[in-house]
Amino acid sequence: MGAIALYARPSKDFEAKLAETQQLLVRAASEYAGSLKQASSLGAEDVVVTHLINSLALDIPVFVLETGALHAETLALLERTQAGSRAPVEVYRPVQESVVHFVGKEGSDAMYRSIELRKACCHIRKMEPLERALAGQKAWITGLRREQSNARAEVPLADTSDARRVKFNPLANWTWGDVWHYISANNVDYNPLHDDFYPSIGCAPCTRAIAVGEDFRAGRWWWEDEKAKECGLHVKQEEKVAA
Repeated sequence: MGAIALYARPSKDFEAKLAETQQLLVRAASEYAGSLKQASSLGAEDVVVTHLINSLALDIPVFVLETGALHAETLALLERTQAGSRAPVEVYRPVQESVVHFVGKEGSDAMYRSIELRKACCHIRKMEPLERALAGQKAWITGLRREQSNARAEVPLADTSDARRVKFNPLANWTWGDVWHYISANNVDYNPLHDDFYPSIGCAPCTRAIAVGEDFRAGRWWWEDEKAKECGLHVKQEEKVAA
């Protein structure tokens, strides 16, 4: 049974949530014209946001962090998205010399040995490319939802906690069922790994399928403590300072 059959169950107020999301995207595109991008991991939430940007004909570029360690299914979806998207889809990759140096020094399985090494890998493959992607931008858009994890339970529609730029989270109020209802209703192309019980998809070495009843993000960095399960992309400024 595929992800649509399993999960596509809209909330009773789905239409109101959809209208809220559309209005937020239109407002963001207007207020931050020329200085706003969508960050897409090509996961279920992000393909919904990209579809909304395209359907609303908004001039919001999309960018993907191609870490050099993504699943073949994700790379194939990236190619299809670039070919079919009205909005330009930019690809940012890590500095190859940094990757070669890290793997040469620590090995290809470094992420399993300690949180510090895993975060060092995330920094090279995600954080540094993210900074390049967002250079000069005053705002960005993500697919974060409050339901995704305890760490994201208070995600706002517009996050102004970072003085450098506003982070818009247009799906903050959506449920997993809402996401898949939208995908089904609009025939949105998605990563086939979702059909194999991968609700959250990152780099191949750090992602596994989940079992019935497990948390949405249980398949990400499953060998680590729950509180450590962020790569740094969505950690608030004050949390970075405290760390």
